Amino acid sequence: MDYNQIKDKLSKFKIGIAGAGGLGSNCAVSLVRAGITNIIIADFDIVTESNLNRQYFFHNQIGMKKVKALADNLFRINKNINLQLIDKKLVAKDITTYFADCDVIVEAFDDKKEKQMLIETVIEKMPAKPLIIGSGMAGWGDNNSLKTEKFDNTYICGDGVSEVDINLPPLGTRVAIVANMQANQVLEILLGKMNIK
Repeated sequence: MDYNQIKDKLSKFKIGIAGAGGLGSNCAVSLVRAGITNIIIADFDIVTESNLNRQYFFHNQIGMKKVKALADNLFRINKNINLQLIDKKLVAKDITTYFADCDVIVEAFDDKKEKQMLIETVIEKMPAKPLIIGSGMAGWGDNNSLKTEKFDNTYICGDGVSEVDINLPPLGTRVAIVANMQANQVLEILLGKMNIK
């Protein structure tokens, strides 16, 4: 497939992204650049200065709602995308309501309880729906530890072990790598594996 064929095929799908922070914002940018044009993005938070080391926002967007700031950035890449913005903290019933017609769901929450709620809801209520999770991206270096593992319709991107703490903060390098692994996994699900000749 050439790029125009890829864009044409990807334009027929809808992706749900739960969270617009380090994972969600960077994943959304990569998906739009690849040709995804229908995206639902859910987040309730605002952009802060501390977000700028890893999230796809800019200094002049500090104080803005993340969904609005991210939408502005995505429209600068492709003005013809179709975005549905959900400016609220999601609960379990929201997952099945808002993401029902998505072809793939990307989990991009920071909070462990929210992450668990989304994963359990999708696995229990929407088991046929592909779900891509980010887990283990704190710190820097150790590229070879980052991988994607598949369990039924659930894909886990990251090293699976490095947890954020005061001495192991989330930095733009590993966070963006994992976000792009998630985006790349979306493409593999929608387009199939790449043919290498």
